[in-house]
Amino acid sequence: MEATRISIDEFIKLAEQHLVLDVRSPLEYTHSHYPEAVSIPIFNNDERKEIGTTYKQKSRALAIKIGLDFFGEKMRAIIEQVEDILKNKASQKVIVYCWRGGMRSKAFSWLLNFYGFEVFILEGGYKAYRNWVLEKLATPQKLCILSGKTGSGKTEILNQFKQENLPVIDLEGLAHHKGSAFGGIGMEAQEGNEQFENLLALELHKIETQFGSETPIWLESESSRIGHVNINYLFFNQMKIAPRVYISIPFEERLEFILKGYGSLEKEELIHSTERIKNRLGGLETKMAIQFLEEDNIKAAFAILLKYYDKSYAKGDTYQKEFLSIALENIDYKKNASIILKETEKYHAGRTH
Repeated sequence: MEATRISIDEFIKLAEQHLVLDVRSPLEYTHSHYPEAVSIPIFNNDERKEIGTTYKQKSRALAIKIGLDFFGEKMRAIIEQVEDILKNKASQKVIVYCWRGGMRSKAFSWLLNFYGFEVFILEGGYKAYRNWVLEKLATPQKLCILSGKTGSGKTEILNQFKQENLPVIDLEGLAHHKGSAFGGIGMEAQEGNEQFENLLALELHKIETQFGSETPIWLESESSRIGHVNINYLFFNQMKIAPRVYISIPFEERLEFILKGYGSLEKEELIHSTERIKNRLGGLETKMAIQFLEEDNIKAAFAILLKYYDKSYAKGDTYQKEFLSIALENIDYKKNASIILKETEKYHAGRTH
C-alpha cells in the first residue's frame, strides 16, 4: 500500500493526532517548520547542496543516483529512529513533508511504508503549510487588547485569564522576548519571523477549534516588533483596531514589580541593555542609570528607565482609544484579572440595554 497524499486542511486535522516528520535538511528545519514536527532529515545540509548543484549543473539522473547513495546508508537508522519516537505513542501513523511534497517525501514515505508504517504525505509540502499560515493570519479575528504601561503585570493577568479557560495568546511567549530592551535577558534564543508566524497561526487554529470564532481572544498590546521578530502586518493591523482595555497602576507599584522581575539579573547584562537604548534614553540619563547599576542601586536605575518607557508608551501608542480604562491599586494579578473581567462584562451588559 502506497502512502496517502493529504491536503493542507487534512494535514492540520491529522497533525493533532499523529507524528509529523519534517524530512528537509537541518538548515531548512531550523529556519522554520510546522511547530510540532520532528526533524529527521533525509539529507544533511552538505548532501542537499551537492545534490542540488549536480541537478542544476549536470543532470537530474545523476543527482538522483547521488541522493540514493546518501539515502541508502541511512535507511536502517531512519526506521529505528521513527520506531523509537513512536514506541510510547497511541498512534502509529506518520505524516511526512518536505519542501513541496516531492522526491524527498516520496523516498522517505516509501521506506516507512515498505517497513510497515501507515504514512501520509502533505500535498504541496511545507510550502502549502506556509500558505495556510499566511491565510490564517489574514483571516479577521475577534480580538480584545489589554494595554497599560510597562510593569503593569499584563502578562500575568493574561496567564490568569488562561487559567480561567479564556482564549489567550501570549505573543511575548511565542517570540521568546518580553518586548523591552531588557526583554531578551534570561529568555530562550529568538527564532525568526517565519517561525513566529507559524506558532501564532497554530495558536489561532487551536483557539478556534476549542472556543469557536465568536469568543474574543485576549492579547497584550505590543509594538509591531518584539525583540528581533515582527508581528505579521495583517494581524497587527487587526490588533490596532481591536477593542481595548487600558489599566493604570501607580508608578511605585510598577517599579517594585519590575525590580522583582529584573533586579536579580546579571549587572553586566543590565548595563549592556541600557547602553543599547542610549540614543533614545539620552546621554545624561544613560550615564546616571549605568552609574546607579554599578553602585548596585538597582531601584534608582530602573526608576530612570521606567520613566523613559512611560514616555515611549505615550508616544508609540498606535491602538484605538480604549473602551474601558480601569485604575488598579497594585500588582495583584489575580485580583486585577477578576476586576477587569467584571468591568468588561458590566460594560458589555450595559451596551445591550
